Amino acid sequence: MLSSKAMLDGNGEESPYFQGWKEYEKNAYDDVKNPTGIIQMGLAENQLSLDLLKTWIEKNQDATRLTNNGESVFRDLALFQDYHGLPAFKNVLAEFMAQIRGNKVSFDPRKLVLMAGATAASETLMFCIAEHGDAFLLPTPYYPGYDRDLKWRTGVELVPIHCLSSNGFKVTKFALEEAYQQAKKLSLNVKGVLITNPSNPLGTTMSHVELDELITFTVAKNIHLISDEIFSGTVFENPSFISISEAVIDRKLEKTDLWSRVHIVYSLSKDFGLE
Repeated sequence: MLSSKAMLDGNGEESPYFQGWKEYEKNAYDDVKNPTGIIQMGLAENQLSLDLLKTWIEKNQDATRLTNNGESVFRDLALFQDYHGLPAFKNVLAEFMAQIRGNKVSFDPRKLVLMAGATAASETLMFCIAEHGDAFLLPTPYYPGYDRDLKWRTGVELVPIHCLSSNGFKVTKFALEEAYQQAKKLSLNVKGVLITNPSNPLGTTMSHVELDELITFTVAKNIHLISDEIFSGTVFENPSFISISEAVIDRKLEKTDLWSRVHIVYSLSKDFGLE
């Protein structure tokens, strides 16, 4: 016998998003063998950087041989480590995350939680913050995989914040309040807002005005704010990327209880082509 969670049928595999994946796998485009096939436009893979990665790895073989200056580091990596993550790696990661945010913010390595990817981190946040049946608000359009990744095992409900193409899908005070009231009508306890910035799937970045609206809303409702920033290192100078951490600091709220309710999700997969 399996648990009720294991028997849930809400795994998202039957959604149009994943059905599209299956159709692509059966009929993938090839310019010679199958020119009328399907082109995969729904998968965020950084294939354009593969040649650069290949060249770097060939020139820096210590990285793949588990050596440092010719000396093996296998023992250091193979035995039990600090379960909070390798301190040296967390230090470097904190510095890198600050660098791609223009060093306008800094990160405490002790506050970084290392997990096996952004999906695991987002789901774990759902488990830590919300109870079964609680809700998170998400601006539309949002990454369709969230319907599987965030809801299936956690039992959390996702309520859309309806954003309009007429204003470039910006998050507004009206849209936030409308989504919140819709959740209340459904008798859902709203635990937070989840955004992707830069946006998946739009590729846009949130303005300071939008981030301020989100901060004000989060404070007023006493809820959490999760900012998925896995594309933060893959932006052009214009439009510029503003991290939620920078926006909170600009409001001088980093020493308030809001700071403990703001969570950033980051991953190396997109910026470094490590799918």
